[in-house]
Amino acid sequence: MNRPAVAVTGLGMITPVGNDTDSTWDGVCAGVSPARTVPELEGCAIDFACTVSGIDLDEAVGGRAAFRMGRYVKFAVLAAREAVADAGLDPADWDGSRVAVVVGTSSGGSAGLTEQAVALDRRGPGATSPAGILLTIPNMPAAEIAIRMGATGPSLAPCTACSSGVTALSVARDLLVTGQCDVAIAGATESIVFPVAMTGFARSGAAATRDGDLARLCRPFAADRAGLVMGEGAAVMVLERADDARARAAVPRALLAGTGATTDAHHPTSPHPSGAVARAAVEAALRDADWGAEDVEHVNAHGTSTPLGDATEAALISRAYPHRPPVTAPKGVLGHCMGAAGAIEAGLTILTLQRGVVPPIANLEAPAPEFDIDCVTEQPRHRPVRRAVSHSFGFGGHNAVVALQRP
Repeated sequence: MNRPAVAVTGLGMITPVGNDTDSTWDGVCAGVSPARTVPELEGCAIDFACTVSGIDLDEAVGGRAAFRMGRYVKFAVLAAREAVADAGLDPADWDGSRVAVVVGTSSGGSAGLTEQAVALDRRGPGATSPAGILLTIPNMPAAEIAIRMGATGPSLAPCTACSSGVTALSVARDLLVTGQCDVAIAGATESIVFPVAMTGFARSGAAATRDGDLARLCRPFAADRAGLVMGEGAAVMVLERADDARARAAVPRALLAGTGATTDAHHPTSPHPSGAVARAAVEAALRDADWGAEDVEHVNAHGTSTPLGDATEAALISRAYPHRPPVTAPKGVLGHCMGAAGAIEAGLTILTLQRGVVPPIANLEAPAPEFDIDCVTEQPRHRPVRRAVSHSFGFGGHNAVVALQRP
């Protein structure tokens, strides 16, 4: 199909290792996790996580409206602000009716809902916030960005669990190529480091338990991997048709070459053991990009550090890319940022394309012997990368893959 190329012209991030894109990149390349004990989780089976720190979110967001925003919304607003500035755009100058916002999340404001439920139970209706509903509903990141940016085009909030960020990029790309907008602000956000969610992950058996150095608990693709460590954050990108970006002399960070999505239809939490349906998502993204498997020069893996998840993905990588491109897995540093993970990892993949550096997988000396994949370990690997893919796989069997290339 003949369709216009789509460029990523702006990128914004806020993560456990940095409150903007450059500091996040530096932290991921350093390969050291910031996992720490979280006071608000005292008494929980899992009382640690990788959290955003070193920033007053209310002050950074600015204005009185911060009171109505959950933590996950503030992340999204800050990342979007950085992305739009990075793209060299000014909302005061654009036609807002031609600007779309597509920002996904997995759990939305579940932390806010829990806080309001506790306040109601303990102190009655008067103790709840007048903004209680706004603190909970998952469309508010997209809505608040649209309000602040004067974006009156389509505003959407995809939810496909841990693949929500890649789903958002795919939807935004479709809005652009079908002419429904000229600029798309797209990405994902998440913040669910609170007792109910952490207890749920502990009960599910998916989370790592406290065992020695917290910074070394998340070990994607290691033989002794022991489960995920929770993270939080957001990544937002500005997408435009490449011709439009060229016309205003913008320099794209990358081209969004293709996307693919499938659903395992197998189990709510476990991937299909064959990996065949996830591989179909990879193949769909490659077809969309008009690439062969051998064109892929780097894989940013989902890599959760769970025994079954990593085994399934390692087998998929070895089969889908038999030429063994270098593999990284940022969750070793960032923890699992859930709904935001796919957007953050796509952003990091873009930076690899730009900078010719593949970050290492934290806490990994070598992959498990049964994994025939080329994991980047210990130090960043410097090499030119022209084409790369980023995998995202979520609870419910959602599989989403994005193919990105240098302009």
